[in-house]
Amino acid sequence: MTAVDPGFWTTAADVAAAVFLLAGAFLTAAAAIGTLRFDSLMGRLHAITKPQVLGLVLLLLALALRIRSWSAVAMLALVVVFQLATAPVAAHLLSRAGFRTGKVDETEFVPNEMGPPDVENPTDAEPGPDADRA
Repeated sequence: MTAVDPGFWTTAADVAAAVFLLAGAFLTAAAAIGTLRFDSLMGRLHAITKPQVLGLVLLLLALALRIRSWSAVAMLALVVVFQLATAPVAAHLLSRAGFRTGKVDETEFVPNEMGPPDVENPTDAEPGPDADRA
């Protein structure tokens, strides 16, 4: 029996899939470690949303390169689109809920654009009605 040569493009797709798989696994692991490592809610949300979404996209891209079926690739593309659409919205809603319930240290935000103006810092205070005359 003779061995079947898979061809250059099949081998290249397999190597690219392996690289994407390793990179996606690394980013997903970094997101998990960041979730455990960071103390604040905002730091944890940043660690969850940023590398986790890119890690999932890379993992699904690797899967699409390995499967090589148009129906499966279309399904994986839908998963990527929904992940890219929902992850930022979910992180925004979680951070907003955390801010409103007092779980977020307000000193982390410089300047705090969501709170009242700081009267001690004149650059943060809004000008009054007599600001033109001075």
